[in-house]
Amino acid sequence: MKKTAYTGFLRARAHRRPQDRTPARTRLLLGTLVVALVTAVTPRAEAATGDGSPTDANISFTGRWDTSASTAYVPYWAGAYLTTGFTGRTARLNQRNTIDLYYSIDGGAWVYIQNVRGTVNLTPTPLAAGNHTLRVSYRVVAGSYHGDAVFQGLVLDPGATTYALAPPSKLIEFVGDSITVGTTTSKNALTAYGWLIGERLGARHTQIAQGGACLVATADGCVGLEARFPKLNPNAATPDWDFSRYQADAVVINLGTNDVGHGVSTITFQASYTHLLQEVRAAYPGAAIFALETFTRRYAAQTRAAVTARNSAGDAKVYYVPTEGWLTSANMSDNVHPNDSGHVVVADRLAPIISARL
Repeated sequence: MKKTAYTGFLRARAHRRPQDRTPARTRLLLGTLVVALVTAVTPRAEAATGDGSPTDANISFTGRWDTSASTAYVPYWAGAYLTTGFTGRTARLNQRNTIDLYYSIDGGAWVYIQNVRGTVNLTPTPLAAGNHTLRVSYRVVAGSYHGDAVFQGLVLDPGATTYALAPPSKLIEFVGDSITVGTTTSKNALTAYGWLIGERLGARHTQIAQGGACLVATADGCVGLEARFPKLNPNAATPDWDFSRYQADAVVINLGTNDVGHGVSTITFQASYTHLLQEVRAAYPGAAIFALETFTRRYAAQTRAAVTARNSAGDAKVYYVPTEGWLTSANMSDNVHPNDSGHVVVADRLAPIISARL
């Protein structure tokens, strides 16, 4: 009908009789009105959902991702991941440059692939036709990604689409250093206690952690998470992270292991820890906040005092978690870092504490 009305108008203009005395200005206005009417009732093209592009609403990005470029999403911090469902028999990733990554299809074991780039085939053996799920996480080294962690979309079979998965209702954020990153474990972030706890409790989980990080930024270059916690990128002063993109239900802080080696005084540490707790509360007004005693017991008294200060200021949802006796030498890769079994022990101890407050 839209085409007929507009065509009729044009035909009338083409066969106008000589006695038609309608002024030219009026005829121009009428033509503009009809064109505007046809345009108004014609549906506008909408952004595709289900096409596997970074902007595809069916793909969920957990963690701090830079989404400022619509054709390439970049994760920061440790343990960021993406999830989606997809149809068809194959799935491929578009990666810009060389990267190491883990992926899991249909909840199966994690597959680790190294030095891949371009169109990366995740299904060298095609799947059975039907609905499938996909999860991808890039490998971290010392808090940064090992290679070029730039997600440029999925390539699916002709006619196949993505579909949205129901997200877990809770999200837990883990803030820390290389221990929280999972350094020295078999799969880094994926075998760290934060990831293990999130999976066990059926929650989304983030690891806002940097290998070698301190609580306090120091003159000799230790990255201080008191200053970096609000940032998108741990290694850049700007931009700030937009905390409205997700809200954590619980936050676990494990910091202080590295500050001793950088000369941070106990007075400075306690004041900085108190301030970090204030920052976390401002970011997540409803979260339960857990301050872990470091496994080496460094700055334990100051960590407890910071929690007490926040409780005295009226914040009752900040908790100190003693960790004495959790780990033995058999659970350690060295004098500082838990091994795979050590992270399981920490998860066994800590998961019930968090669960009770969710």
